[in-house]
Amino acid sequence: AGGHAGTLSPFALVSEIREWFDGPLCLSGSIATGSGVLAAQALGADFAYMGSAFIASAEANAQDAYKQSIVESVAADIVYSSLFTGVHGNYLRPSIMAAGLDPDNLPEGDVTQMDFGSGGNTDAKAWKDIWGCGQGIGAIKEVSTAGEIVERLKGEYAAAVAESRAATGRFVP
Repeated sequence: AGGHAGTLSPFALVSEIREWFDGPLCLSGSIATGSGVLAAQALGADFAYMGSAFIASAEANAQDAYKQSIVESVAADIVYSSLFTGVHGNYLRPSIMAAGLDPDNLPEGDVTQMDFGSGGNTDAKAWKDIWGCGQGIGAIKEVSTAGEIVERLKGEYAAAVAESRAATGRFVP
């Protein structure tokens, strides 16, 4: 969560995990709403984990510009790259551009050379200057307190459950 990335669809991932594991399962990735939490449960997860929504919280120890960039960005502003750490992650396009790099022409990183720098010809550092973030950021409309985010999620979850019941006549999941 919060920009940690992979290429396997959560639909495939949860289905395959549930073939051999019936214990508690947490799903993350692009979850920033109460309906996203319900969707994770419908897939077979027991609960959801989210990161990016809480980076944009008042309590988070993140730069104000980072938080505002999350609020102003959408999924299309996420760049999937291994350049900055040697392993693939999701990063905010505006922060890559602010570091003087072209987000559409980033070379591949080398996991054996992990130094958490920019990987380019700049002093920018991953997470300090080049900000990680998940694809669910389009749902994040403002910087809020963590408590306000939790209350919003609870309301959205309840609404999603009610809509599911109205549409199907039963609780989903």
